[in-house]
Amino acid sequence: MVVADALKATEALKRAVPLLAGSTQQKDYEDALLLVEYLLLNDPTSPLMEIITSKIKSYEDSLPEVAHFQKEMAEVPSALAILRTLIDQHGLTLSDLQHEIGSKSMVSRVLRGERQLTLTHIKKLAARFGVSPALFID
Repeated sequence: MVVADALKATEALKRAVPLLAGSTQQKDYEDALLLVEYLLLNDPTSPLMEIITSKIKSYEDSLPEVAHFQKEMAEVPSALAILRTLIDQHGLTLSDLQHEIGSKSMVSRVLRGERQLTLTHIKKLAARFGVSPALFID
C-alpha cells in the first residue's frame, strides 16, 4: 500500500511541477522558482524544498549562459570576487577605497588583477569591512 500511494503521489507531483519530471521549458522552471519562494516563506522545512532546488540547479547548470558565467567566475581569484562583492554591497566607488588601497587607478588595477593586494591593503580592507583578513588571501 505504501508503494502504491508513493507512486501515485509522485505522478501527481510530476504533473503539478513539470520541472521535477525533467521538463526543460522556461515556464516550468519559473513556476518551480515561484514554488520555492512560497516554500521559503511558508514551509521552509518541507522535504519538497530540497528536491525542487536540486532540479532547479540541474536546469540552470544546463543553460549555456550559466555554464559560461560559472567558467568566468571560476577564473576570478576569490579575494577579488570578495572585494568586488563588498564594494557592491556597500555601494562604494573606486575613490571610496583610497585610504585602504590608494588612488582610483590603483584600485582599478587591483580589481582587474593587474596588481596584487599588499598585506597593508588586506589589513585595512579587513578593518573597514569587519571581516577576516584571510578572505583577501588567495
